[in-house]
Amino acid sequence: MECVFGLVGNGFAIVAADTSAVHSILLHKNNEDKIMVLDSHKLVAASGEPGDRVQFTEYVQKNVSLYKFRNGIPLTTAAAANFTRGELATALRKNPYSVNILMAGYDKESGASLYYIDYIATLHKVDKGAFGYGSYFSLSTMDRHYRSDMSVEEAIELVDKCILEIRSRLVVAPPNFVIKIVDKDGARDYAWRQSVQDVTTAAV
Repeated sequence: MECVFGLVGNGFAIVAADTSAVHSILLHKNNEDKIMVLDSHKLVAASGEPGDRVQFTEYVQKNVSLYKFRNGIPLTTAAAANFTRGELATALRKNPYSVNILMAGYDKESGASLYYIDYIATLHKVDKGAFGYGSYFSLSTMDRHYRSDMSVEEAIELVDKCILEIRSRLVVAPPNFVIKIVDKDGARDYAWRQSVQDVTTAAV
């Protein structure tokens, strides 16, 4: 029931994810951030089992930081994606992670890029990608409207179209989404799209 998608524009990459923490038929919270800032110029949007998602993305984040600490230079986005794929492939034959990843990054030499990594360690460099039930609607919307030379404003408009389609057509649609961007200025939050606020219930 998760919805994670992303795209590459002209000098930037954007990823969006729902913010629902769900178990069975229960919704536990509406503000779970499923997009991790890997380092200054990389983002990892993940879907899958909550424990695997959190543990594996933190594991990748710390190893990317360790590489930079040891060698004095950061991994490129392609190198980080290949490292992630390698760890998933190793775990696949031992204790597999149920996690799907979209890794977005910006490198001075190659610009913005987006990598699709699924739970069976398939790795592809893509212009647009999605995971979860929301992918049925976001991928078709992006196929129709996506252009490789999109500006940030045009890309955000497309992301909003995808969110609207998911909310309109998916029977178990998540209400809230977080959008993050990475470009030459770094990885950062861009916006939250909220239709439901967390409500604190007073004890009776």
